[in-house]
Amino acid sequence: MTARARGVWCERAVWDGEVASGVRLTVDTAGVVAAVETGANARPGDLVLRGVVFPAASNAHSHAFHRVLRGRTHAGGADSFWTWRQAMYQAAGALAPELYEELATAVFAEMVAAGYTSVAEFHYVHHRPDGTPYPGHAMELALGRAAQTAGIRLTLLDTCYLSGGFGQPLNQEQRRFADAGAEAWLRRLAGLRTAIEAEFDPAQVSVGAALHSVRAVPEEALNVIAAGLDPDLPLHLHVSEQPAENQACLAATGLTPVQLLDRYGLLGPQLSAVHATHLTDMDIELLGGAGATVVMCPSTEADLADGIGPAAALAAAGARIALGSDQHAVLDPWLEMRALEHGERLGSGIRGRFTPAALHTALSDGGAAAQARRAPGFAAGRMCDLMAVDPASTRTAGSDPAQLALSATAQDVTAVVVGGTLTAGHGRHLRLGDPGVLLAGAIRKLDEAAACTIETASGREPAAKGQP
Repeated sequence: MTARARGVWCERAVWDGEVASGVRLTVDTAGVVAAVETGANARPGDLVLRGVVFPAASNAHSHAFHRVLRGRTHAGGADSFWTWRQAMYQAAGALAPELYEELATAVFAEMVAAGYTSVAEFHYVHHRPDGTPYPGHAMELALGRAAQTAGIRLTLLDTCYLSGGFGQPLNQEQRRFADAGAEAWLRRLAGLRTAIEAEFDPAQVSVGAALHSVRAVPEEALNVIAAGLDPDLPLHLHVSEQPAENQACLAATGLTPVQLLDRYGLLGPQLSAVHATHLTDMDIELLGGAGATVVMCPSTEADLADGIGPAAALAAAGARIALGSDQHAVLDPWLEMRALEHGERLGSGIRGRFTPAALHTALSDGGAAAQARRAPGFAAGRMCDLMAVDPASTRTAGSDPAQLALSATAQDVTAVVVGGTLTAGHGRHLRLGDPGVLLAGAIRKLDEAAACTIETASGREPAAKGQP
């Protein structure tokens, strides 16, 4: 059972690189920190967190259904981002609302157990496989219910996807991602916002906007979207993840993707550029000058051989850095922090490019800002979203508490608190149980649905369950 507390007491807490003992938080009924004491004793009824406590992780980029690809795309040979994409299309083609709700619930439960308490879900599987709409935003509401069940705050980034590439029509797999045009997407987005507001507390589930990429949203649509999109909505898109994307954009428009966004006034503090791996010096200056967020997904970028993005240069230019788990090759906020710093060290030959405090800021504050949400942490006005870590595990024993970002993993997370409520601990979701069991069941069903889809497309009768 979950345990609600008016007070949360932390044996030790770390924020802004400083370690304090006996930190007691008073939490209001909305789960927001109302007051902070240090050097305090726990009071009767307090939720007591042992070990070292940090602000929880804010996941700035997720594709929940990509979790099914973990450990399945490494056959070698001619593998690339583009062959990986075909496996992703196969998984996407099997999704339906009920199945997606079950899978996303399991993925979100895994996130919470690892220390994430909010997630920006970059969602583009809108329609049936033939492109016809589900009634009543069925896929989107399924994701909202999944997040509610798992107890994670969801920013649902409804994604515009209109073309198969520069000057290219949609392929068959992409039809369920697409709307009839920019105006149709804007209308659907407005209807979705109304539907989500009617069913969910906005503190739990809210709607943002996304453009899949400049290759999937033609230049003429960018102008329509820039004029018609609510400027208060967070806006995300994949930017310069692959050199081939940059080359195609230059050939089609004479500009890089970042420069194209700048042409249409889409750069600004509301923008989160995901990946931003292959940037020019001008791109870096534009993103930094706009005060944009850049969402790095180091474990995914390594898994897909994307490259190492210029995170330190972007931060120095004025961009905010956030972290996402993207395809969930791992779901471990500690490994994402470490991979960001390790990538910088490998690329530059210099240690200490991001301090541990800066890594936690990217993980917590950066991801919250990308979702237009309150940041988690230990100051009044922040969400009481916390993760406690065992400082004496095989991995962490002897570590400076302020430097656990460079030694801990999700295996060391002993408690996850969402809005003052103990929600997970020691790898288990307190209400849903072992995320691994949930994931195994959901992935098995998705595999069966995918096999049925392939057999139907080939013209064969689907095999009976248990038959080859």
